[in-house]
Amino acid sequence: MESIQPDPAAIRRMVAVFGMSGFAGALAGRALDPLMGELAQDFATPHETVALLASAFTLPYALVQPVLGPVGDAFGKRRVVLLCIGLLAVMLAACALAPGLDSLFAARIAAGLAAGGIFPLTLALFGDTVPMAQRQLAISRVLACAILGQLAGGAVSGALAPFIGWRGVMGVCAGAAALSCAVMAWDARRRPAPVLPAAPPSIPMVLRRYGEILRTPAARPLYLGVLLEGMFVFGMFPFLAVLLGQDGHGLLRAGLAVTAFGLGGFGYTLLAPLLLRRLGQAQMMRLAGASVALGMAALALGWSAGQPDLGIGGALLVGLGFFMLHNSIQTRVTEVAPLARGSAVALHAFCYFLGQAVGPVLFGLAQAAAGPSPALLLCGAGVLGVSVWLAGQRRGRGDG
Repeated sequence: MESIQPDPAAIRRMVAVFGMSGFAGALAGRALDPLMGELAQDFATPHETVALLASAFTLPYALVQPVLGPVGDAFGKRRVVLLCIGLLAVMLAACALAPGLDSLFAARIAAGLAAGGIFPLTLALFGDTVPMAQRQLAISRVLACAILGQLAGGAVSGALAPFIGWRGVMGVCAGAAALSCAVMAWDARRRPAPVLPAAPPSIPMVLRRYGEILRTPAARPLYLGVLLEGMFVFGMFPFLAVLLGQDGHGLLRAGLAVTAFGLGGFGYTLLAPLLLRRLGQAQMMRLAGASVALGMAALALGWSAGQPDLGIGGALLVGLGFFMLHNSIQTRVTEVAPLARGSAVALHAFCYFLGQAVGPVLFGLAQAAAGPSPALLLCGAGVLGVSVWLAGQRRGRGDG
């Protein structure tokens, strides 16, 4: 574990260095999304098959979490993040040079595995080195970089693909990751090497550590809460084109709604210092739940009243509230297991992605049974309930 860095200049340097890696990882995850049509045409493959390239990145990202968490705890989080961003640059270059769809899938899977070690271990590293009083604000700034990467993914693809094609876009992503790797390597040279364990962690040791984390009273509400949060918030996303498309412009509005969601998150990162100072974390979490509930209500009203443009404003409120709540959960998770933060944060990320995976299935069932508006209102009420519940949990090392 690295030592606490109370120096504001050192914290700002960490935010800049690891913010670059968060940006590069998020950029890589989203840059291909708008280019599926071009890929389908290039490889003469059905769009449904090519669309699986998105899952080829996100699923390995989620599944590798329980592995990389203990690896980061054992061999140094900074070192593992540096290795992962370097591997991501190599795999993105392999995507750009892929001769066929099969090799592109393989490189995309490897890129997802590498990206999975960047942001979660960054959170754990900030837990090791940034005092609790400054931690949520510092993490929110790194989160802002990741949100910008997500937003830039679509923008870079849309702006550059007509001139350089999807391979060129992947090359740009590889360059961003390589630059981040170089900056991080330069920064690492100024720091003492972490003390390595006498032997790598064994599988029984890893399982025992996860068992100890899950037996911590503060941990279980946070992991269940982030699973429910991911499920309730992201369940609606695959249905946005339908929910906002009563007049035939669903794809356009869905794109605007996703952008508004990201802008809401970026807005939170700008407001975070004021909110933390005026409200404190617990009150801010309750406000976050209310924002999501109000946003879901706007989406529901837009559907039932035939005013789909309301849904774009609703998505902005959902994004604002989601990132406000999620950042608070992230910060609390960094205190669940101070001696195994990498494992604790990795388990948090795994639960979060599990919620994202099951959310669309459950939202589809709820929509089929009760209709879109009740399903959206249920999701909003669910996030509000989670936020109030978690806000009432005790905080503190070992206590949440």
